[in-house]
Parts: sequence; C-alpha cells; structure tokens
Amino acid sequence: MRLSTVILPVQRWSEGGRELWRRAEELGFHSAYTYDHLSWRVPFRDGPWFGAVPTLTAAAAATSRLRLGTLVTSPNFRHPVTLAKELITLDDVSGGRITLGIGAGGSGFDATALRRGGEEGWTPRERADRFAEFVELLDRLLTHDAVTYEGEHYSAQEARNIPGCVQRPRLPFAVAATGPRGLRLAARHGQAWVTTGDPKVSATGTPADSVEAIARQVEGLDKACAEAGRDAGDLHKILLTGFTPDGAGPLASVDAFVDFAGRHAALGFDEIVLHWPIPDSIFAADLRVFEKIAMEGAAQLGTG
Repeated sequence: MRLSTVILPVQRWSEGGRELWRRAEELGFHSAYTYDHLSWRVPFRDGPWFGAVPTLTAAAAATSRLRLGTLVTSPNFRHPVTLAKELITLDDVSGGRITLGIGAGGSGFDATALRRGGEEGWTPRERADRFAEFVELLDRLLTHDAVTYEGEHYSAQEARNIPGCVQRPRLPFAVAATGPRGLRLAARHGQAWVTTGDPKVSATGTPADSVEAIARQVEGLDKACAEAGRDAGDLHKILLTGFTPDGAGPLASVDAFVDFAGRHAALGFDEIVLHWPIPDSIFAADLRVFEKIAMEGAAQLGTG
C-alpha cells in the first residue's frame, strides 16, 4: 500500500507553497499530486489558484525523491499537442518522477472558461467522446517522435516531441473513470486507475454503501481488462479520498485511517491519496494528526 497526498495550488510559492512540497517528501509520501484546473469550487473559486504544470516544475526543483503528478488533467482546457510538450519537459526536469492523472472533466468551474459567451459546456457524452480521443492522441504523442493525426475533435500535423519522456515508453497515465467507457480507456492506456468513489452513493449513502459501490467499479475494471486481453493486476488502483461518505473520518486518527485504508486495500487498492489539510474548507483537518498518519499509519499498512 502506498500513501500519497494532494497539495492544492492555493499558496504563493514564496509564502509557504515550497515548504509544503518539501514537507511531503520529508514525511515519506510516495507521491504528491495537484489539481489541474483554472479555478475550482467554493471557497477556492474566489481565492488564489495557481497553474498545475508550473507548480509541479517548481516542486520538481524543490524535491529529489517524491513522485509528482496531476490528479487530474482533463480536456476542459487542454490540447494533447501542447500538453505533450509540457509533460515531456516536466518529466525531464523532474528526472522521470511524473505521473499524469487524467480524466474526462466535469461541468462548471473551468469547463466553460474557453467558450464564447452563452455557450454551454459539453454534455456527458461529448466529454466522454473527447476524452477517448484525447487519451489516444496523447499516448501517441508521448511515444513517437512525430505524429500526424486527424480526429473528430483533435488534430496534429507533424507534431514533434523529441527526445520523448525520460520514463519509457512514456510517463505513466493514471486514468480516472467510473463508467464502462472510462474503464475501457483505463484498461487500454492506463498504468493506474483512479476513483473518488460513486458520487451518487457519496451524496446519500453510508461508508458501507460506498465500499460496495467501489467494489462494483473494481469489477467493471476487471471486466474491461479481460476484454482488452490485459491482466487487471497490472494496473495500480488509486483511491482519492475526501469524496466518499466517510467525510473527514479517515483523518480523525491513525486508527481511523488504518481501518479506512484496510477496507479499500481489501478491494485491491494499492495507493491511498489524502488531501493536505486546508483550514475552513471541505479539506479541513488537524495537521498534527495528518502528519502522524503519514508516519505511523503508513508504517502499519506496510506502505512503500
């Protein structure tokens, strides 16, 4: 079991941002991720919010062992050609420590930031269609020196990406998915699968309901892998916490965390991701308990 964290890009680098990433490495986290948005929900929407790629580049320079990544990047405001160039550069700067968390994106927040006034965001089906093409093209761009591609939503004309990623054949994809189409993408292109649980269950269900719903997602991933001729055990399974009915429960104490992580480890998850505490937000938690979990809870789980 690996223990990782998410550090939201809400602090100026010179006013505490740098220290958070360094502290994450000191605490022994396997990876530290950040959200890739232009803005996010209340209370963050009207406050500071910095770009993911520059933040990760700075974090790469401030750390030496910690894996880094997005959780997650989406097509909402990204294009595969420009993203590929940034990722290759980031992988180089970090010495091959980058994981790309990638998902279809949602509605609201930054989903309409690049639209003309009055234009609505994509429907769920349109997001899924774009996501499938986005992942396929990005995979090609990161594994070939030059790519020409004509799709329904994206194109590339001799897009060159020399020398490619430090990690070969490319940096790993952690594909966020809950439905059949997304799970099939994870099975075809992912080195890891990410879930936050079932949003419908999270809104009205219990922690036990959530575990059952996530177990069904795991079954769906197993099926998708079988259809793709792939061993489901080859994919890391990542749970991003903070969105299940457990609420802040896993961060209440070391014992609470170990119990929570153990229930999900039994489903096959090998990485648990905790949000770094942010006061007066949905991610509020006692920083002392959080750090104790990073050191003691990880040891109890045999985290590596």
